[in-house]
Amino acid sequence: MLTGAELLSKVKDLGDVSKSDIVRACGYVSTKKDGGERLNFTAFYEALLDAKGVNLSGGGAGVGKGGRKLSYTAKVQGNGNLLVGKAYTAMLNLEPGAEFDIKLGKKAIRLIPVGGVEEDDD
Repeated sequence: MLTGAELLSKVKDLGDVSKSDIVRACGYVSTKKDGGERLNFTAFYEALLDAKGVNLSGGGAGVGKGGRKLSYTAKVQGNGNLLVGKAYTAMLNLEPGAEFDIKLGKKAIRLIPVGGVEEDDD
């Protein structure tokens, strides 16, 4: 099965042939129990997307609840609280009860773990 640049090159070289022929030529074929040929379209398209730099593995970074992309913005709630969501705290491996010092800068609010080292890059 071709992957990466080899896969992209082969697909480009094949031009206007049928999708089945492209999948077959790239090696995404398996044998069924009855000896017949099975074309693995899903594996082919996943490899093609991966070769083009599209990652569908969902490694956690950049994805919140329900698969939504993280916006990296927050809004002050009606009660005045500023909420940092679970997806962000999970990315930092934070546990309930973690404490932070709050530093107010000209352009930002910094949360520094208690006992952590503050970096000054305003």
